[in-house]
Amino acid sequence: MSDLIDDPKDGLNDPEFTVSEISGAIKRLIEGEFSHVRLKGEIGRVSFPRSGHVYLDLKDEKAVISAVIWKGVAARLQIQPEEGMEVVATGRVTTFGGQSKYQLVIEQLKPAGVGALMAMLEKRKAVLAAEGLFQTSHKKQIPYLPEVIGVVTSPSGSVIRDILHRLRDRFPRKVLIWPVAVQGDRCAPEVSAAIAGFNRFSPGASLPRPDLIIVARGGGSLEDLWGFNEEAVARAAFASEIPLISAVGHETDTTLIDYVADHRAPTPTAAAELAVPVRHELLATLESQEARMSRAMSTVLTTRGQRMWDVARALPRLETLLENPRQKLDHLADRLPAGLKLALQQHRVKLTQFSGVLRPAALKNIIMVAKQQISSLSPRLEPALLRGIDVRKTTFENTQKRLDIRPLERVLVQDRKDLDQLSKRLSDTGLRHISQLGEQLTALDRLRETLGYKATLKRGYAVVRADQKVVTSKDQAAKSDSLEIEFKDGKMKLWSGGGAKPARAKSSPDQGSLF
Repeated sequence: MSDLIDDPKDGLNDPEFTVSEISGAIKRLIEGEFSHVRLKGEIGRVSFPRSGHVYLDLKDEKAVISAVIWKGVAARLQIQPEEGMEVVATGRVTTFGGQSKYQLVIEQLKPAGVGALMAMLEKRKAVLAAEGLFQTSHKKQIPYLPEVIGVVTSPSGSVIRDILHRLRDRFPRKVLIWPVAVQGDRCAPEVSAAIAGFNRFSPGASLPRPDLIIVARGGGSLEDLWGFNEEAVARAAFASEIPLISAVGHETDTTLIDYVADHRAPTPTAAAELAVPVRHELLATLESQEARMSRAMSTVLTTRGQRMWDVARALPRLETLLENPRQKLDHLADRLPAGLKLALQQHRVKLTQFSGVLRPAALKNIIMVAKQQISSLSPRLEPALLRGIDVRKTTFENTQKRLDIRPLERVLVQDRKDLDQLSKRLSDTGLRHISQLGEQLTALDRLRETLGYKATLKRGYAVVRADQKVVTSKDQAAKSDSLEIEFKDGKMKLWSGGGAKPARAKSSPDQGSLF
């Protein structure tokens, strides 16, 4: 042999594989063997990255397997995985060549029986209780006679009919119905959105804001009522500013919203009874209270009148009360003339004192002093008026300059330019959007043609039909009298041995036979 090639040695004829080849072979082997499995175990580590995927570990007392839930599947899960939860996971086992590890791709995740659901419920209840959501201090008083009642329930069930019937019998009120799903994946988000939506209503708007909210659902299993055990529903009920009555299930059914609600009703019908009083009973009560008030008023008037007469008999006579005032009046009348004379003399003395001061010469001096003051101030009056006029004129001119319309015209021109630019941008954006939608439609049409069975026929495949139905097995073909095979360029009929074969047509000189 040449020196450039090593001589083969005994036992060294094993094939050589690359790392990728071995990894791919292991991947195909595992995925082919475990393409669909169901695992029961306890959730260990749980991770929720920003990508939306969920990474977790499934374990038992002896082993641990990594698992992943892709974003699309995680959004459809009825329950959110939590550490310590016992679940049954359905999916396929695959490998991740980048780390030489295998993992379970979960396609469905359910609790392992009712016991797991109850354990998860008790865990949530403990968390919410620790945060204070169940405290009675946060619960609001139910209004005695609400004007508008908001009902969160399914519009197609018997629950809403029972509530409306009971309200109509007891005390008719305005009812706003927010339709929601009462079970399944959409239950929790729709119920939470309904409670928050009623609270966002503005008082006095065209659509009135409810004075009371009733969240109602009929009875069912624990799985059917699970939407009302979600943490989002409990927090929405706690955040509600409007008083809320929970009427979920029957009397024996208890959900998380029952603990958070301001009042719990055992049934939807009982919720309607708690919401409003009985009108006839209320009228009877009012009539009874009116009669009691009339009797009480009559009794009070009679009692007060009797007391007044008793007190009147204890008062002294009128002559006795007027004796002292009459004596005092007579005494003052005797002193009145002497007092008038004394006062008149005192006023005369004061008049004499003042008349000496008011002499004509003194008045003339006062007038002369006033005239001198006027003469000294009159030359100053005209310059002061002129200065005031100048100041007012200057102020007026400054104000006139500030009220010039030209700056406003410049602002108006600039606003018109901005409006034209925005209109052009809006038009261009609309045209680009329409173009993008056209391109997407063209791509979808190409995809439709690619995924259709016509494209499969072009790759060398054929479609076999019998009696206008597609044949997928040998047995079906053997039982059929005639078969029709569709190729890319046309169809051809065949006859099997199960039925009578038609007579073969004689071959023309220029055309060969298929058989």
